Order: sequence, then C-alpha cells, then structure tokens
Amino acid sequence: MRFKFRPRQRLTHAKEFAAVYAGKVSRTAGPLTVHAVPGPEPLCRLGLSVGRRAGTAVERNGLKRRIREAFRHIQHDLPSGAGKGLDLIVVVRQHEPWEAERYRRTLRELILKAAADWERKRGGP
Repeated sequence: MRFKFRPRQRLTHAKEFAAVYAGKVSRTAGPLTVHAVPGPEPLCRLGLSVGRRAGTAVERNGLKRRIREAFRHIQHDLPSGAGKGLDLIVVVRQHEPWEAERYRRTLRELILKAAADWERKRGGP
C-alpha cells in the first residue's frame, strides 16, 4: 500500500475551502474538527486550518505535520464511493501534542462519521 501525500491531495485555494465550509457537515472530537463534502477527485483531499491561538509558528507547523502524517497513514481506509472521495478540512485548536496513533484514530473516526452524515443528508443507505 502506498503511503504518499501528493500535492493533488491537498486543498489549497480559498474557493475549495469555502465549498467545504458551505457543506455544513462537521464533526468534533477534542481539539480537532473535521469539515467534509464529497469532492470531484476519486481520492480524499486534505486542507488544514490552524489558527494563531494554537501556538507559535513552530508549534502550529508541528501540529500540521502531525495531522498530515496521520492522514497519510489512514487515507486508504477512507470512503471513496462511486469514484468520489471527500474534500476535508481539519481545524486544529490549541492542545498538547498527542501520540501519532491517537491522531490517526481520532481523525479516522471523525472522517468516517462525517461521511456517514453526508450519506444521511443525501438520503443514501
């Protein structure tokens, strides 16, 4: 299995972020909030939002690295039904850094719950 995180798996433009926030599907656990919408790509794409309240630039960058690493490891477990992946934004609030496994477990749980919310919203099974 390939554990790569390529540039096409990233949300980078303001329009992409606005579209995810407009979907109004989010789940929160502790300091992490995941916003999700079905995306145009067959794979899941990730955007990060870490505000200044989360710490200094060094601390914020460390949090972003940890989230990207967790996403890189769980990306193959995420839903991509009908050739469509999810566009995701992870909002991170200030917290003491966790172990890698806790980020992976929490992120997977939040994304799967958000995907289930989309299925219910869409009227799927």
